[in-house]
Amino acid sequence: MPTLLSILKLVAVLVAALLIGNWFLAEVRKARAKRKPWYQPYLSIPGVLIILALLLPIIVWIINK
Repeated sequence: MPTLLSILKLVAVLVAALLIGNWFLAEVRKARAKRKPWYQPYLSIPGVLIILALLLPIIVWIINK
């Protein structure tokens, strides 16, 4: 049973990453079509979520150190 819960948690995280990744890619395509600057997709909601997901472990590591 614990293995099944671990697998379900893993699948949930992968599905969330897939959805955010596709959402970010759609923002990139929209920004390119409108000839916006290269950083514009990073200022959107999925861009900020991705940046936070990358920075959060580093911030936690610095605080705990």
